Amino acid sequence: MTITQVLDRVRKERRTSLTEVEAKEILRNAGIPVIETKLARTKKEAVSISKKMGFPIALKIASPDVMHKSDTGGVKLNLKNNAQVSKAYTDIIFVVKKSYPKAKIEGVSVQKMARPGIEVIIGVTKDAQFGPVLMFGLGGILVEVLKDVSFRIVPISRRDASEMIREIKGYPVLEGYRGQEPADIAYLEELIMKVSDLVEKNPQIKELDLNPIFAYRDGALAVDARIILEAPAEPS
Repeated sequence: MTITQVLDRVRKERRTSLTEVEAKEILRNAGIPVIETKLARTKKEAVSISKKMGFPIALKIASPDVMHKSDTGGVKLNLKNNAQVSKAYTDIIFVVKKSYPKAKIEGVSVQKMARPGIEVIIGVTKDAQFGPVLMFGLGGILVEVLKDVSFRIVPISRRDASEMIREIKGYPVLEGYRGQEPADIAYLEELIMKVSDLVEKNPQIKELDLNPIFAYRDGALAVDARIILEAPAEPS
């Protein structure tokens, strides 16, 4: 599906929250590298998809009503065989239904475990005065603890993207601190530009989070994604 088709479907269902699978479909169409993620509506499907992808596998709840998936037990990582996937599917559905009895549950998203890299975040929020504001920083839980991030107003230039990366205090980590694998800085600049372009062309996007993105010496890969749309205008 195209970006427009995905957004139209969400609008038709009168939703503002996209599932992770929908968000990644939009990002992939925008040329942003995301890990392959498929929707499994049943336990049998989850096992079948996992076997085709190859272990180890991660399962996550697929629901537009559950944003913080890991906080509710809606994420299971590093599953190594069919039995573990089967049990994880059952556990996820059970715990989410218990925590969110009114949530619309589509199933679970299935994705292969990604090779670890330096975790970074790219995000967008809308400011009432300035419009979409782009954020970059170290990702994972570090963004919440350190709040080491930089900001620019959309749209941005290549120079803006370059400065955003180099402004954060954690920049030495991206250069390969103490012998660690460095990140491909030019690739991250391109990634920031693509996110800016996506948001500029689709003003109905209110919030966007790519966290974490695993940055490698030869590219980067978004592992988790979240997109929220503007609420539809009320009829006059």
